[in-house]
Amino acid sequence: MFARRQILRTAAAAIVAAPAVARAQKFPSGRVTLVVPFPAGAATDIGARVYAEALSAMWGQPVVVDNKGGGNGIPAAEAVARSKPDGLTIFATSAMTQIVNPAIYDKLPYDPIESFEAITRLGTSPFVLLVDAKSPINTAGELTAKLKAEPGKHNYGAGALPARVASELYKMAAGVEAVYVGYKSNPQAIPDVQSGLLTFMMIDTINAKLAIERGALKGLLVTDTTRYPPLPDVPTAAEAGLPEVLLTTWTGLYVPRGTPREIVEKINADVRAVAAKPDVLARLEAMGSGPRLMSPDEFAAFTRAEKERWGRIIHRANIKVE
Repeated sequence: MFARRQILRTAAAAIVAAPAVARAQKFPSGRVTLVVPFPAGAATDIGARVYAEALSAMWGQPVVVDNKGGGNGIPAAEAVARSKPDGLTIFATSAMTQIVNPAIYDKLPYDPIESFEAITRLGTSPFVLLVDAKSPINTAGELTAKLKAEPGKHNYGAGALPARVASELYKMAAGVEAVYVGYKSNPQAIPDVQSGLLTFMMIDTINAKLAIERGALKGLLVTDTTRYPPLPDVPTAAEAGLPEVLLTTWTGLYVPRGTPREIVEKINADVRAVAAKPDVLARLEAMGSGPRLMSPDEFAAFTRAEKERWGRIIHRANIKVE
């Protein structure tokens, strides 16, 4: 009798699991949209397009990138959060929408944790502390000394909010003051560093590399525990004497809350599979950062931890929406 009951329970479990397995096996059943909350050409967009092309080939379905730029990514995040939870709408986003926005806005039309299912982190990118290439300042220590010797006389610039957060972290760690000047994008601040209007800036590694290679700026430190391979001469924060200046922005994938777990896990597994392909890996590494993938549970925990960490920096620096 016991054996018979056990067989019946096993059969019942198999019947319950069958629809879930079928959903995962036939996913995706149509066009998949990767919603990117930034304009075409942004770092997040470039990476999303690499994955979109590779996943489209794997799935035999079109995977298109939909750029919904503007509003600090809020309209895009809201649109994804309200989408049908079937895995066909994927949010390819960054720390901006999931980490920075919740710290600077009192109210959002989405919740970075509760509105989404985490799929995986894609990549990470530290920031680079930069000054004019012709400046006599050659180290972070020399920059700190100059700012301390001339309080109230220096400005720094940032376009993207994460770059401003990184700059404020440097200021707090170094114990210096500098006035923030806002720009529409990080690259727009570079000419003003060259002209002397800005004394320094923090910028993402991709744009920092471009600025250094063309002789516009020079790097004083990278906000990571290891040197950035495309800029091997730029010291780490610890090597520059400021070990507290550790901050990396990142990109990742989310789907609307309620998306079946088996679909979340399939997307995660397929992203891992395409990221391991030599041609895809080469393209990602050419961007300056290879894959930094996580399981759904790891990425969900990472998102929560990053939200707390960035929030502390933003609130301590009193960064507000302008």
